[in-house]
Amino acid sequence: MNMQISGVDMHYELYGNGEKRVVLLHGWGCSGDLMKSVGQSLMQDMTVLAVDFPAHGKSSQPPEPWGVPEFAACLKELLVKLDFLPCSVIAHSFGGRVTIELASVDETLFERLILTGAAGIRKQADGKSSRKTTTYKKLKSLVEFARKCRIFGNLPDKWQEALIQKYGSKDYAALSPEMRKTFVKVVNYDQSEKLAAIRNSTLLVWGDKDSETPLWMGQQMEKDIPDSALIVLNGGTHFAYLEHAARFNAIARSFLVETNG
Repeated sequence: MNMQISGVDMHYELYGNGEKRVVLLHGWGCSGDLMKSVGQSLMQDMTVLAVDFPAHGKSSQPPEPWGVPEFAACLKELLVKLDFLPCSVIAHSFGGRVTIELASVDETLFERLILTGAAGIRKQADGKSSRKTTTYKKLKSLVEFARKCRIFGNLPDKWQEALIQKYGSKDYAALSPEMRKTFVKVVNYDQSEKLAAIRNSTLLVWGDKDSETPLWMGQQMEKDIPDSALIVLNGGTHFAYLEHAARFNAIARSFLVETNG
């Protein structure tokens, strides 16, 4: 199903028939399909809403570069139009950013939250990444100088793309020039100070081998979110909820259905 939201043709799936409701929010570069096994494990007792964020899955791109607040506003509008509030949330990675943005402002929107490998805390730069960034910036300035000289034709564009492919993250390099502007807004948005404002009961589920949102981020969220607890899935990476699907789904069911009367 599709709905026009904030200038975006938003795709979503609605299934299950339980009185309790849960929305599934996927990570960056993914889609609602990746969380289907989670939804299917809950659909006997809950009504499940799986969303494709703008520029993901079957949803269209935003009309302009968006940051986390715009993605959050878009999701809220969809939930309101579908009369799906309040609901619980299961959010992975980027979906965690959107959840944090909304839950930190209005605790009545959601019931219980499950955040797995959630983004929202800015990574601390190590020596290697700092050197890499410095090198990229120096080379980029040379490319910009060459572009201003206007004697190299379209070569500066090719040189800049080569720099991006070599020094940029895989997620960034795979995007179109327009979506790269959105990506930069998203990854540079630090939500650390918003965590303490979340009042919903929150379960944090993390893989101890997560290299994208390292375990220390989950540990920090457990400290900062007042009513929260952290479960660590040993051997799990950033996609621990899929690698340990049976355990994750059992945890989600226990938290959202069996102990949420």
